[in-house]
Amino acid sequence: MERLSSAAIIPDSFIGARDDIFMQFGLVWNMIKEPLIIPLLRMAVAMCLVMSVMIFAERLYMGVVIILVHVFGRKPEKRYKWEPIKDDVELGSSNYPMVLVQIPMFNEREVYQLSIGACCSLTWPSDRLIIQVLDDSTDPTCKTMVERECQRWAGKGINIKYEIRDNRTGYKSGALKEGLKRSYAKNCDYVAIFDADFQPEPDFLTRSIPFFVHNPNVALVQARWRFVNNNECLMTRFQEMSLDYHFKIEQEVGSSTHAFFGFNGSWTAGVWRIAAINEAGGWKDRTTVEDMDLAVRASLKGWKFVYLGALQVKSELPSTFKAFRHQQHRWSCGPANLFKKMVMEIITNKKVSVWQKVHVIYSFFFVRKIIAHIFAFFFYCIVLPATILVPEVTVPKWGGVYIPTIITLLNSVGTPRSIHLVVFWILFENVMSLHRTKATIIGILEFSRVNEWIVTEKLGDFLKNKVGAKAPKKFRLNIGDRLHFLELAVGCYLFFCACYDFVFGKDNYFIFFYTQSLAFFIMGFGYVGTIVPTS
Repeated sequence: MERLSSAAIIPDSFIGARDDIFMQFGLVWNMIKEPLIIPLLRMAVAMCLVMSVMIFAERLYMGVVIILVHVFGRKPEKRYKWEPIKDDVELGSSNYPMVLVQIPMFNEREVYQLSIGACCSLTWPSDRLIIQVLDDSTDPTCKTMVERECQRWAGKGINIKYEIRDNRTGYKSGALKEGLKRSYAKNCDYVAIFDADFQPEPDFLTRSIPFFVHNPNVALVQARWRFVNNNECLMTRFQEMSLDYHFKIEQEVGSSTHAFFGFNGSWTAGVWRIAAINEAGGWKDRTTVEDMDLAVRASLKGWKFVYLGALQVKSELPSTFKAFRHQQHRWSCGPANLFKKMVMEIITNKKVSVWQKVHVIYSFFFVRKIIAHIFAFFFYCIVLPATILVPEVTVPKWGGVYIPTIITLLNSVGTPRSIHLVVFWILFENVMSLHRTKATIIGILEFSRVNEWIVTEKLGDFLKNKVGAKAPKKFRLNIGDRLHFLELAVGCYLFFCACYDFVFGKDNYFIFFYTQSLAFFIMGFGYVGTIVPTS
């Protein structure tokens, strides 16, 4: 057989370009662009436009509902019977139901005193209130400090119990589940739960418990979070903007229309009816959002939830980028994984209406917990820049400019004081969408990190206490903690697309791409949030 010549298997166009790698790359690109790249990119653009319309419709719907709620004054006190619990001369304190307050902890040395002190100061008959500190700490020093704090309050006459386990099975849900098994807990009607950095006001129980007493179908009363460190840095301001929209709009709409809402941490700063927890099957640790899991299961049993926007509980936002990334991974991965596990159970449920099923499956899970994350990263950081490199594919102005602008304005109404930061907030959220998308995919496909649980680090007054202290001799820079290569890679891609658009483009998208790439670089090099010095 005669030897085949190179010309027989290599196109003629490659012969003169085989010594020029860039020319060869250009030839390959031109060969695959029309049959492969253009159809795939057009499909991706179409998918993104559909997702943008879904998100727009959801935001518009919630905007209309929240306006109607405020216009017609549909406050919880009007939708449900509410009367303060009055003292009874004959019954005495037994007129008040027994309340258990659970405070789960894990190495919370900077903030443990805050929640213990606030919970021990709640206004409620002392013989009808039990404070239960569930300490899963692995730091012996921290455990000693928490136990001594409990002893100090016990010495003041507070009925406080310090509980520990010999393992961390189930993490926080496991601790809460074990706490409810204690003999004294079985005598309680309701359980209020606060993370170690949460500080309820003294009247928290007197304002929330009456909803249970007078409405036997209510399972959960949720308060709104108020942030004590929202002005600590730009990152905490951005978190405040996102969470204010969640509480002021999403929670309010869910509570007003379907008597259902859920959130990663929904039981924090909330009160549960213990009978509802038991009927729903108790705490489960099959996902990292055991609170949302319990909320969905309770709603499928027909229980109602009440959101009290006027009842606020002080809490702390994660102020380091590392802590915030871990939190967002858990808050994005968990709901996606729970959706996969429960979608058929929701569909086949017989106790709730079709409309409520649509709300839970489509609005609560699919649009808010999956589509919103994927769209933000996929469209703004991948597809839209790619259309610059492939001018044959275009994005209509309504999909690339108008709808995203309206969605942004609707998302920012929760925090009017930060409206001037909305552009920076969007750039920050687009960077975080990278991690949320990755976590969502991990949750749906159940990859190795699907059940990863890393406690969100809270600093409390740590940095304030550092002021005036002797500066460390050396500042150790941990490259692994400060450099984030995924952000840097996406930043390089956006920067390249911006340069290409600046030279060859016509739509002036390079302005957005340059600023977005800068945001990726800033966060990729770790210059965001609070930098904690280490000696």
